[in-house]
Amino acid sequence: MLKSLLREPLVHFLLLGAALFGADAWLRPATPAGATEVVVSEARIRSLAQNFRRTWQRAPTAEELDGLVAAHVREEILYREALALGLDRDDAIIRRRLQQKMEFVADEAAAMARPTDEELEKYLEAHAEAFQVEPRATFRQVFLDPRKRGDALATDARRLADLLNGTGSTLDPASLGDGLTLLDARYENASQTDVARQFGREFAEAVVKQPVGRWAGPVTSGYGAHLVKVESLTPGRLPTLNEARPLLEREWMDARRKDLANAYYEKLRAKYKVTVANPEATPR
Repeated sequence: MLKSLLREPLVHFLLLGAALFGADAWLRPATPAGATEVVVSEARIRSLAQNFRRTWQRAPTAEELDGLVAAHVREEILYREALALGLDRDDAIIRRRLQQKMEFVADEAAAMARPTDEELEKYLEAHAEAFQVEPRATFRQVFLDPRKRGDALATDARRLADLLNGTGSTLDPASLGDGLTLLDARYENASQTDVARQFGREFAEAVVKQPVGRWAGPVTSGYGAHLVKVESLTPGRLPTLNEARPLLEREWMDARRKDLANAYYEKLRAKYKVTVANPEATPR
């Protein structure tokens, strides 16, 4: 029971929050508003020195450490006086900063949680579309200009496809089309996204559904119409856990971070009675 409870992310969240606030209280002893004594503890001095060392990659000199302590005392006094004057109230920037610090606790709790393979498998199944490996195709295309061919486009497309598919055909496909220098005659191992970027989404969706090894069409694109021969096709699929692991872990942890933040907020929200004025009843 205890072991199961300790695995719960919300328990990690609450324990981490308590630890962070406890550390802050240790380093910055609580002082009643208006008190006139500032105590700089040994723990605080060590913390100031460590921060300096991380920034400058060396220990502070005695003079520099005195300056750090003096700056801390100045910050503490001005902070207390600002609180005494109520400058923290109704300040949007301070409110947002405090909100961010509370949300930081949830982020840290999420960072502590590491997903099991079983959890990643479930997340992959639940969000299969986001991780899908795209189909890839190697294909040839012949451009047919609808403006030139008009009502004969569909008939011309079928006739040309039959010629190209004929037994022993030696026809050059490019000689049968209407030519468009913007396009290549052949695309090799192109992903559906790459094809869509070049020809449009509807064309890309149609290409990966064409029979392999035969000319077919017309297939419509943003340019007009095309005869298409798919030479090889790699269907889309769901990746294996190992293939998707880096992205999958990142997405899982981001989702867990949001879940923890929402769970923590709902726990806090339950402590409050919230009354929202009716706008219609507010005088204009």
